[in-house]
Amino acid sequence: MSNPFTGSGRQTPGTPNLPTPPSGWPIGSYSTYEEAQRAVDHLADSDFPVQEVTIVGVDLMLVERVTGRLTWSRVLGGGAASGAWFGLFVGLILGLFTPQGSWIGPVLVGLGAGIVFGLVFAAVGYASTRGRRDFSSASQLVAGRYDVLAQPRHAEQARDLLAKLAMRPPPPAQ
Repeated sequence: MSNPFTGSGRQTPGTPNLPTPPSGWPIGSYSTYEEAQRAVDHLADSDFPVQEVTIVGVDLMLVERVTGRLTWSRVLGGGAASGAWFGLFVGLILGLFTPQGSWIGPVLVGLGAGIVFGLVFAAVGYASTRGRRDFSSASQLVAGRYDVLAQPRHAEQARDLLAKLAMRPPPPAQ
């Protein structure tokens, strides 16, 4: 995190961690984060002082990708599974503090209780939506483009290095 009070972009002890806009001159603009990362990696491979570089996501958007339809069976199955893991964990912890040879009882009780509570909480949560959100999804914050900035004293050198990178073919897709 950088410090807005020093102007150097470096954190100093005892100062608050406040968000600050990035500083530097643009040395490249890329449509994907992978391309921006490749550019900075090229600078690092060329012995450029990469601590002077910042990747800035511009035109941010929240992308929610729908992963599937929710049904009672999927909700209850997921609730039982997550409850089972938590119950197993609690049962194992309790089993550590029981007399030798009788650890299986607390593990089974924890597992059973975890499944029951997982089912109940999943059912209550799903029922409370009343069908307004019958799908599962994953959200991701992405940018429309990624600008690479460098401090002014190194910007020209960085542009020259990135121009050489632009002349090379991209690596094969994996």
